[in-house]
Amino acid sequence: MINLYINERRVEVVTVLDLKGRERIRGATTALYESIRCLAAEGKTQVLLDLAWVKHIDSAGMGELIASHVALGKKGGALKLMHITDSVYELMTITKLLTVFDVYDDEPEALASFVREPLRIVEPQPLFM
Repeated sequence: MINLYINERRVEVVTVLDLKGRERIRGATTALYESIRCLAAEGKTQVLLDLAWVKHIDSAGMGELIASHVALGKKGGALKLMHITDSVYELMTITKLLTVFDVYDDEPEALASFVREPLRIVEPQPLFM
């Protein structure tokens, strides 16, 4: 079993999750998705993942990232990535996921990008006549 350690810290309205451990996100663990789901339930929907210590993501791990991205998007939030390694970058390029996720090399730039996020309508409101 793979241990994935997740350190949570807040920088203003953004929750930064530093991922550490055995350098892999694997499908056998849903710790990342569960952590993000709990954050969304608490109203913490602006999430930045630091993947500096993740050397490989398998297909189930990619599924976790996508599910987390969708879950936060439904709540009006965003999931962004920073410090991805060369091997993860290559995988995300091949799978075209770089078009789905905002990816940053620099933490201050990544944090600033949340401020520039446009407002999103989470649930359409009925029209009153």
